[in-house]
Amino acid sequence: ADKRDAQGNNAVTGFEDLLQKQLKGKQMQKEMAEFIRERIRIEEEYAKNLAKLSQSSLACQEEGTLGEAWAQVKKSLADESEVHLKFSSKLQSEVEKPLLSFRENFKKDMKKFDHHISDLRKQLASRYAAVEKARKGLAERQKDLEVKTQQLEIKLSNKTEEDIKKARRKSTQAGDDLMRCVDLYNQAQSKWFEEMVTTTL
Repeated sequence: ADKRDAQGNNAVTGFEDLLQKQLKGKQMQKEMAEFIRERIRIEEEYAKNLAKLSQSSLACQEEGTLGEAWAQVKKSLADESEVHLKFSSKLQSEVEKPLLSFRENFKKDMKKFDHHISDLRKQLASRYAAVEKARKGLAERQKDLEVKTQQLEIKLSNKTEEDIKKARRKSTQAGDDLMRCVDLYNQAQSKWFEEMVTTTL
């Protein structure tokens, strides 16, 4: 069955979308941390292999310009190894650690917000139920008013005019109740939306 909002329109699933994005955010943080960790491992492994190559005994006996060229190649490998090692260290200290710290703080914050958002969600559902009840009440009052008006037209009862006034009053009151319920629902919806957006940022 299609869900309807307080105004009777098909409900937009924006809240569910926000909730899904929030859950995807947790997964994305985990995947990013794993990606960075793997990149650090690759950089460290590459640095280790470059350092190993720079220690190679290949062409150690070479003399002259060939010996100098090999010495430069080995020094270049050692320097590049050092660069990759420093890069992996920077990745760990400036990317991975802050990301893990953010993720941990995010988990703690989400535990606080989950309860609050759950309460807001329950309040929103309750307000929606009140709107539906008020909508049905208004429909019943309007139907009653219509019946009384028809009775007056065919003059079935002397008491009908008084009944019509009473039915109009009840119909007006039911309309006011519906407007109040819609307003409360919209307030609850707005508050819930704000909290969801705040927690997903």
